[in-house]
Amino acid sequence: MSGRKVTPVEVGLRYLSLGYDLRRVVDDGMKAGGLSLARTKVLQVLDRRGTVRQSVLAQELGQAPRSVTQSVEALEREGLVERTVDPHDGRSKLVRLTPEGTRALAAGTAAGEQVLREAFGAMGAERLGNLDQLLDALRAGLSGAA
Repeated sequence: MSGRKVTPVEVGLRYLSLGYDLRRVVDDGMKAGGLSLARTKVLQVLDRRGTVRQSVLAQELGQAPRSVTQSVEALEREGLVERTVDPHDGRSKLVRLTPEGTRALAAGTAAGEQVLREAFGAMGAERLGNLDQLLDALRAGLSGAA
């Protein structure tokens, strides 16, 4: 430890910067496995929920419907998802994971997990436990700040 007094703003900005860097490194690792982090999130929702309306997918991802439509169209072109018309509402599309999408999700997830093991595994068990506690405290503080 440096002993230097730091402000909450300084630490917060460093945390945001680190979060960006970590997301980029994980995304790069996942792309090497064939998927981006954003695309993996879409596939994870479909894997967990099964066949869903695109509007439900957008809600679950917290994204604008148009953004999700673009992602789903790209995933469909690659054969990772399949879209069909909702038989109960012809205006809506249903989306489901294909077998190829399931395989791609497994490969992308494995690649991302490997990056995280490398990044956090070097910390050692004690420091990793300390970080976990600090993250819990940060999350609790955020719920009070909102």
